[in-house]
Amino acid sequence: MRVLVTGAEGFLGRNLRVRLAELGGHEVLPIGRDSSEAALREAAAAADCVVHLAGVNRPPDPADYAAGNTGTTERLGAILAATGRKQPVIFSSSTQAALDNAYGQSKRGAEEALQAYSKATGAPVHLFRLTNVFGKWSRPNYNSAVATFCHNIARGLPVTIHDPASPLHLVYVDDVVEAFLEVLEHPHDGGGFREAGPVYATTVGEVVETLRAVHAGRETLVTPRVGSGLVRALHSTYLSFLPTDSFAYQVPRHGDPRGEFVEMLRTVDSGQFSYFTAHPGITRGGHYHHTKTEKFLVIRGTARFGFRHVVTGERQELTVRGGEGTIVETAPGWAHDVTNIGADELIVMLWANELFNRDRPDTIAMKVDG
Repeated sequence: MRVLVTGAEGFLGRNLRVRLAELGGHEVLPIGRDSSEAALREAAAAADCVVHLAGVNRPPDPADYAAGNTGTTERLGAILAATGRKQPVIFSSSTQAALDNAYGQSKRGAEEALQAYSKATGAPVHLFRLTNVFGKWSRPNYNSAVATFCHNIARGLPVTIHDPASPLHLVYVDDVVEAFLEVLEHPHDGGGFREAGPVYATTVGEVVETLRAVHAGRETLVTPRVGSGLVRALHSTYLSFLPTDSFAYQVPRHGDPRGEFVEMLRTVDSGQFSYFTAHPGITRGGHYHHTKTEKFLVIRGTARFGFRHVVTGERQELTVRGGEGTIVETAPGWAHDVTNIGADELIVMLWANELFNRDRPDTIAMKVDG
């Protein structure tokens, strides 16, 4: 399918074009701000479907809304009608089309222009009234407040919030693109208003607080719950705004004659990740836990894990080598230690199910060989 994409160099356009290229089977005919009228007509004549993303968000003069949104869309509809091909159109409108401000009126006028094109030609038109779209490749101070917040926080710049409790409805760019792709699978089926989502209901203050928590994680090593939902999307968006010289950061390293211990990441409720090293012949550990549990993965070297039951004295030993992919798990009530029995440095990755609490460490010294 040959897909004409207007606004191809914009925020939504870039994300859509990348996904279409990944999927294959589509030829994108990109039209951008600098494309000529002739290029648009040529692309319209060749296209099997149109995704109309072009428009203006924040023009210097509010009068430019009408020309940039309604006028551009009227011209596109006329060019498509002239081809006689009845190409389906997907249009990125706005929830503000229901309002009477200049931007909303211009988006509503664009919708009406495409509905007139549909009525005149029989071509289906799919209208997405999108709320605040955010995600990678958005522009600060233009596409969304989230883009501005991410850009400023990532660079240590101030963030201005007039009312933290102000409600905010957001939709993630990946979800919008997936909604477009679903229509592109069967663009001739029906038409009318479509939805992209989920739409996240939050507040300005909550968004900024989440982004600041993500930013602070480099110092505290504590990451928010970034595996799903809005926080996942905000976390991803924030990282996309990092300056390239901020891609890497340092974490504390604790060394002594035995080797090193380095914490990598702490989670809110799923423990923490770290690694340690041990020189040949060195034993680390020698303690037990009442509740805390751990998982060890030997990355390099050869380790002997020793265990002794705190009450019965029962013993157990395991030898694990790097590269085997063997997880050794500690059980509460068993003293345990790790000895480097190889000739090379031992490197072991460690996950503990809870954050270390200095006031209640749940780590009681006891030698396994005692």
